[in-house]
Amino acid sequence: MCRCLLLGLVVLGLTGCASSQQKPIPDDPFYAPVYPDTPVTRTAPTGSIYLDSQATSLYTDLRAHKVGDIITVVLTESTKAKKSAGNQVKKATDVNINPLYLGGNNLTIKGNPLDARYQDSMNTNRESDADQSNSLSGSISANVMQVLANGNLVIRGEKWITINNGDEFIRVTGIVRPQDITPDNTIDSPRVANARIQYSGTGTFADAQKVGWLSQFFLGEWWPF
Repeated sequence: MCRCLLLGLVVLGLTGCASSQQKPIPDDPFYAPVYPDTPVTRTAPTGSIYLDSQATSLYTDLRAHKVGDIITVVLTESTKAKKSAGNQVKKATDVNINPLYLGGNNLTIKGNPLDARYQDSMNTNRESDADQSNSLSGSISANVMQVLANGNLVIRGEKWITINNGDEFIRVTGIVRPQDITPDNTIDSPRVANARIQYSGTGTFADAQKVGWLSQFFLGEWWPF
């Protein structure tokens, strides 16, 4: 009875945790773009059809540098991890008791000499290997959300693509240095500090690849057996 009650509580807890996780949705307010305020300019009428506020210099830097600007992040992520471990334990025990003598004669039991020998050995050899690699390529445009006191830019953006029965999305957040932005207003993802890059999907195909909550319990660290 106690085991059934305990298992029921665990199932309810896992169900509650699974239901509390929010699925990503498009137009998340956290990734909403920032629109800069239109500056108010006061110009004296000169009769000219060109205004100084609308003029653009040929030497103007078009790279992102203020809130609301757009910067393109080129995703060139590649990771590889490899681990190998080995463990070998050997142990041997050999105890030999020669025939015992008493008064110059061998001690016997029913005519058999009294001696003993014990021999034991153990050899354990364990090996484990792990090899994992991941890569992500593409590009995503992000908004400049904040300009820090040292001039670095806080960027954030997302891209949603609807394919067949599901949606795929890419999200990126991080901090970039203006010096790392190329003249064509792009930056490689390895140069984004404190980067958070998320590539996933929602829908039928994404749900089919997920492990159920009961399987997660039996495969997780909470399963005692």
